[in-house]
Amino acid sequence: MHKKRMTAWISICLAVFGLLIFRLAQLQLIDTESFSKHHINLIEASVKQRSQEMVVDNGRGNFVDRNGESLSYELASVLVLFPFLKKMDWEADRVAEVIGVSEYALKTEVEESDEPFAFGDPDPVILTRKQMEIINEMGIPGVFAVERKYPMEKVPAAQLVGIIGENEAALKARYGKKEFMPRTLIGLSGLEKSFDEFLVAEGNSKLVYHVDGEGAPLFGINVKYSEPANPFYPINVQTSIDKDLQIILEEKVDQYKIKKGGAVLLDIETNSILAMVSRPVINPSKPYTDEGVENMMVKQHIPGSVFKTVVATAAIDNGLDDPSRTFDCSKTINGETDTKYQHGNLSFQDSFAVSCNRTFGELAQELQKQDDHILERYAEMLSITGGTGWTGNIFHLEGFKQLQDEETGKVFLSNEARKDMNFAALSGIGQHEVRVSPLAVANMMATIARGGGKEMVRAVLSIQYQNGTKMTEFPKKELPGEQISPYTAMKVQKLLREVIVNEEGTGRWFQDLPYKVAGKSGTAETGRYENTKQLHNKWFAGYFPFENPKYALVTVNLDVFADEGGVNPLFADIVKEVYQFDHGTSAEGPKTE
Repeated sequence: MHKKRMTAWISICLAVFGLLIFRLAQLQLIDTESFSKHHINLIEASVKQRSQEMVVDNGRGNFVDRNGESLSYELASVLVLFPFLKKMDWEADRVAEVIGVSEYALKTEVEESDEPFAFGDPDPVILTRKQMEIINEMGIPGVFAVERKYPMEKVPAAQLVGIIGENEAALKARYGKKEFMPRTLIGLSGLEKSFDEFLVAEGNSKLVYHVDGEGAPLFGINVKYSEPANPFYPINVQTSIDKDLQIILEEKVDQYKIKKGGAVLLDIETNSILAMVSRPVINPSKPYTDEGVENMMVKQHIPGSVFKTVVATAAIDNGLDDPSRTFDCSKTINGETDTKYQHGNLSFQDSFAVSCNRTFGELAQELQKQDDHILERYAEMLSITGGTGWTGNIFHLEGFKQLQDEETGKVFLSNEARKDMNFAALSGIGQHEVRVSPLAVANMMATIARGGGKEMVRAVLSIQYQNGTKMTEFPKKELPGEQISPYTAMKVQKLLREVIVNEEGTGRWFQDLPYKVAGKSGTAETGRYENTKQLHNKWFAGYFPFENPKYALVTVNLDVFADEGGVNPLFADIVKEVYQFDHGTSAEGPKTE
């Protein structure tokens, strides 16, 4: 009996000992990088227990403007202090004197810290180059002057650039079993999402200081600056944005209190985005779900009379622009007496200038009777539908899209609508099912301005390695498909200019601008109501200077009442600002270098 009891106890002890050996092997050999259902990296956790670290660069790629100015982060020279200083007698008085603060302030922040920090965070004290040199020459353990990367408080072109965040499910869905650092940031919208594969971090840069079990420094082990092994990363995405123009447009959009809408400015020669403003702004407290994260400039909206440009182009090509023909512009699109406008009988050209609905409803019906796909065909010829953003093959990525969030627009949704003459008339004035994005409208204006050649819009010019050499470039590319002829483009250019110079034209407010403008206005009924009053979309789209086109500009104010929210003053002010920008002046006077 005694022998059996001893055998049982020995078996139990051996089993427990075996379990302990297995657990030890699991912790130290088997599951070191993915322990438990939470996938804890034990090696990293162990290192973290015996070290303190300060990340100075999260390793994700950056966005810069066309001149190399940062759009997504700021570099700040800061004083980094480690919490183990509270256990030491260090020369706080000397450090305080160098940076011009009190010794008490330095020591207080150290006493209250549990991990390394930049002195003064969240508004750190910024050091000069000389101050950095003096502090680092002191060689005080736990005291370092470094350049640290901070996200910009207000990112220019925020919706175009996009947002980033932690999303483990999206990370795995996007990259499969590829290994990443814990808490890796990924792009969730805009260019951050489109270019995520190039931007995603290969590792961060950090200051690491080893400590003992009490949190005190292990002297003899110096601070280590840890960074990714690949010196070419993180990369920079060079956008086509001009940061100075972007800031000017944002200020103007906010000055005119645009709550929903914005502005797009294109460089016609390079067909690239110089500035893009979308409102509402991104809400920092809930950036992933709030409407502000959506880029209104690439979303489709009801264009109203801006779409008459498409109808006019089709009419010219199909011989419906006879200058001797007149239209009764004292009647509505339905043939009833117009109680708001009594323009009388007008020619095709004058009808376009005053934006006569009756004329373009009739023309749209005549065109659709000839070919029930004609409006859609001309909409695509003018690049107002079908997508405008740069698309192509780069590296192993086929059909890469710079603007993944762009909506492509439409004219009709069904064959029944194409053949319905009432719907044709409404479509001819940019109502019913017509939807286009402000970016596409800007590209239409650029297409007309350059004589009919339609091109893809670029938001990014190149991807650059950290040392400045280019990984790849995004060349100018034509949009596929039919184009309007130079002759037709010239006639449409004259129509767009007539909108400005005609004394009754809807753009007559722009006659005295420093650049000669050509363009088209639009006011669209949305079918949505607020307090029994219908909401409207207000547009003005154009290009300038007229004789030598450089810029295409669209301003839009969405979901506003009919008697408010016009965008003509905003458009005019932006043209003035661009003129001043081009000529080295501003409202305050000449630029200084």
